[in-house]
Amino acid sequence: MYLRRSLTLTSPILGHLAVVVTITIWATTYVFTKALLAYLVPSQILVVRSLLGLGVLTLLSPAKLTYVKPIDRLLVALAGFCGIFLYYWLENTALIHTSATNVGVIVAAAPFTTLLASRIFLKEEKLRLSYFIGLAVSMSGIIILTAGDGADLSVHPVGDLLAFLAICVWACYTTVTRILSRRGYPNLALTRSMFFWGLVGHTIALIAGGHGLPLRTIGRPDVLLPLLFLGLVASAFCFALWNFGLGVIGPVKSSFYLYLSPVITIVFATTFLKERFGLFDGVGTALTLLGLVVSQWRPKLPS
Repeated sequence: MYLRRSLTLTSPILGHLAVVVTITIWATTYVFTKALLAYLVPSQILVVRSLLGLGVLTLLSPAKLTYVKPIDRLLVALAGFCGIFLYYWLENTALIHTSATNVGVIVAAAPFTTLLASRIFLKEEKLRLSYFIGLAVSMSGIIILTAGDGADLSVHPVGDLLAFLAICVWACYTTVTRILSRRGYPNLALTRSMFFWGLVGHTIALIAGGHGLPLRTIGRPDVLLPLLFLGLVASAFCFALWNFGLGVIGPVKSSFYLYLSPVITIVFATTFLKERFGLFDGVGTALTLLGLVVSQWRPKLPS
């Protein structure tokens, strides 16, 4: 009875669980995306993902979103454009101009930019020493995971700048979403509205790139099934779950779980794809997890 009462929709336990489930699913999407790239370009994949996500969210929450304040309409558009379109566009474009290793290491610093944005705009997170120590430890683990095999970590200014802008955009998305969650908006309706603006961005990118939607290719089972997973599960379900967790535990704690993404990816690849798990993988994983624990540590003050 006590457990049932304690696990309310505002329970921190549910918030942490929602974020962990989301990160776990997001960490496995690279397998499906990699398979789809043999048939579709990135903008086509992202448009279909957003269309599917928007469709299922509309079915689940068809009611029109009534805004508490006039500016909230602009904030929803900003969150959707930043988090669902611009972040992915910047990250994918960065990969054209720099190495995947550089992008992986830079994007791993997202919790730090989120922490700064949260402190500046929300005034809800103090810059504790444990955050910086945890950041340094986890970043060391990420570098070992991504560059332990001798991969390129040289500077590529254009691509590296785009990757850095991507994590700034992610900080904007998490901060704006936190502001909106404080207004008490229904999570599904809010996520649906964000998806609309993300789809607008992806559609603009698709048209600007001179691409259309090859319906015959999309209808193939080996293409449609991964798209359904990416659109319905990794997009609609996960963004709704992420926004819920964000509203419960805040942007900083949520974003620190992003450190788990490369760890989960390695576990998934080792278990299901039979990829090798070497010494660097073990050390990098251990440091990444240790940094996450340290970043969440709060010393007990004497009573």
